Amino acid sequence: MAGISRDLIMARLWPAFRLKTTSVWAILDGARNDQIFPSVRDSGLDYACLYSGTLPRELRVVAPYLVELDPENPITGRLLERAWGNSWGVFMQVGNAARLRHHLKGFLRVRGESGQKMMFRYYDPRVLRVYLPTCNPVELRTIFGPIQSILLEAPDPAEMIEFTFDGTRLDIRQRAL
Repeated sequence: MAGISRDLIMARLWPAFRLKTTSVWAILDGARNDQIFPSVRDSGLDYACLYSGTLPRELRVVAPYLVELDPENPITGRLLERAWGNSWGVFMQVGNAARLRHHLKGFLRVRGESGQKMMFRYYDPRVLRVYLPTCNPVELRTIFGPIQSILLEAPDPAEMIEFTFDGTRLDIRQRAL
């Protein structure tokens, strides 16, 4: 994250005008770095694995984790410093997170063109920033569900991309950090 201020990233994730009822969540991909799982596990932040059931340790450490970020917790800043620019995951502003994990789990498996089941690593910012603009309004409605906005690093990590969906149109904003 050299040259990028974590304070600027945090200001974009938690803008001053944001409603108190909106929370910020991350999906962090344990497969990207062997420090992600212990960082999440030891953070003191609320988190849940997106995979269900009892997992063997080998899978548990590379699984995707849904983490509620807290701007007041210093661990959040440290996670952002390590994650940003390294494609560790994506960030979401959410109004009602009651069924967020259930919602996001529904996208883990997709069917390929020939009908085979495949894992969909949508929580990789390199994947999501290419995928979302290809979706039609029905698909976007399904993807966004309770999510107000999706924020992620741009190919140049000195920029952030924000995706919002108003029910008919995807809005894409790219901003310098």
